[in-house]
Amino acid sequence: MASQEDLRDLLRLMTTGRNKVPMMAAMGRVKSLQAANIRSIADIAKSDPAQVTEAIGDDKAAKQLHTAAKNSIKDPSKKRAAPEGLLSTQAKRNKSAYELDHEPQTPEELEAKLELPAPSSDEEEISKTTIVTNRAPLVLAFAVALLKFTKPEQPLSSRLSLAQAVVSANSRSKAVSIGITKGTSAEDDGWGQGQPKVRVMGREVHVLKRDGYYVGDSGGSNANEESSAANKGTEISGSGEGPDSTNAATDERDNATMDGSRWAVSQSVTLKKSTFSARAIGIKSPSDARSLKQELILGNPELRDASHNITAWRVQGDQGGIIEECHDDGESGGGRHILAILQSMDLVGILVVVTRWYGGVMLGTDRWKLMSQVCHDALSQRLRVAGTIGNEALWGLDLEAMRSTNSSGGSIGAGLPIHQPDGARSYIMKAFAPSGDASTKKKTGVALEREKERNLGLLFGA
Repeated sequence: MASQEDLRDLLRLMTTGRNKVPMMAAMGRVKSLQAANIRSIADIAKSDPAQVTEAIGDDKAAKQLHTAAKNSIKDPSKKRAAPEGLLSTQAKRNKSAYELDHEPQTPEELEAKLELPAPSSDEEEISKTTIVTNRAPLVLAFAVALLKFTKPEQPLSSRLSLAQAVVSANSRSKAVSIGITKGTSAEDDGWGQGQPKVRVMGREVHVLKRDGYYVGDSGGSNANEESSAANKGTEISGSGEGPDSTNAATDERDNATMDGSRWAVSQSVTLKKSTFSARAIGIKSPSDARSLKQELILGNPELRDASHNITAWRVQGDQGGIIEECHDDGESGGGRHILAILQSMDLVGILVVVTRWYGGVMLGTDRWKLMSQVCHDALSQRLRVAGTIGNEALWGLDLEAMRSTNSSGGSIGAGLPIHQPDGARSYIMKAFAPSGDASTKKKTGVALEREKERNLGLLFGA
């Protein structure tokens, strides 16, 4: 007599896979098989196909069922494994020589993977070398080399990002001047407004501070005096104004905002009677986050009367990891949304509180756009600096990507797009290939890559 388990297995075999049949038809076939004393998948596999055909009355279906039953009872351990050499070859083949891992990594690991060829010191060889390439990679390489001296506090990843931001802006200006591209730039349309700007090669580019990102001894009190002296001459503005036009009161307010001693407050946004506002402040520990949040709400009656005070914060842990936490305060998914913004911007040591006064009308997905808008506004207020900066690492913002990804709603999404350093590095590494003579065709891929690195080293040396 067939067990319940055998019956379930038979029905599952017939109603799933490529040759599945409806449940009613499967039950009829099971009944016919049981009448022929075939009561399990193992019985079908051991039976002659003719017996199965005679039982269910369908030659094609019987063959398919017999094959499926035999396949289902095969021992997986007897399957032939792929040769180890083939697996390792496939793994090597799939990985590009310049591919960067997208897994979380320490600053030291990231900077090591972005390493560029060392500048050549052979002046005679440099003088005999001629490099023929496009304008963009040449300017990009020059900007990366220049930033090493003009902004020594910036790690290589930041220099690549800033250099790519300058090249992209220059390339667009060139395209507009010769008629290839029409229309205003994203910056002219107001994208990036409120974000700080830094001058590179005579052009101001919008940047994003990478709070808490330090490589080796480049951050905090371990920063060397030479970098600190260089930083004192670095100009960054929030709205295109120089330090001369900023009075002492503004300096005091901005410095207080930057070091986290005061809350940065966004502009309020209202839609369908629901109002959103955000506040951001710097923190150093989880206890700072909890105490500052409590003080904020207790000291502001309007926040106590609000429908929701949604929070998210991230700090650097004592053991090297990042500690983060979020609270919805009744707005389902709100805390995770704000935390995702902080994660995408790679911000550490910051607390954000987004307040909502509910107006009685459900907003649907629009509430995420409004929360993102006020959150970014508060963060930009906190990150805006007048006059000088310390040793903060920077990203170059990609304003054109920001406009294209948010053109429908006009509000910034869950993260600000930046010029990725790995893309800039790959562009430089691949741009300086050897000349296309006949001998080049006989070289291996490894030899060609080494020659590209050598050419780039000569360029950096020049």
